[in-house]
Amino acid sequence: MNDTIDKAIWAHSSWKVHLKNAIETGQSDFTVEQAQNHHACAFGKWLDSAEGRTLPHYLEIAELHREFHQEASHILNLALTGRKSEATDKMHLGSPFSQLTARLVNKLAEIGQPKQESKR
Repeated sequence: MNDTIDKAIWAHSSWKVHLKNAIETGQSDFTVEQAQNHHACAFGKWLDSAEGRTLPHYLEIAELHREFHQEASHILNLALTGRKSEATDKMHLGSPFSQLTARLVNKLAEIGQPKQESKR
């Protein structure tokens, strides 16, 4: 499970780079629909599986993941329709996208860490 969590952290952190590239170029390897579909990414597919549903804080993570993809797709739509300044504004520190990314990545990192055994 930790490998899946690590890959999810990396993949969702890298969306910032994908979106910045889309803003700069007006192009993307992803469609808006693909970005919006939180069930289609590798982590989303795993999260929907029986194993994924056993995650601690599953409902919170699933909702953060859905909201993350919703916000990423909105930014991508702005970028692909030439609304660069609006898309850039939506990525600034403190923006909903920035907050969702941090919350999702932090929650995944929290559950991905091995539990420390208490020393007596």
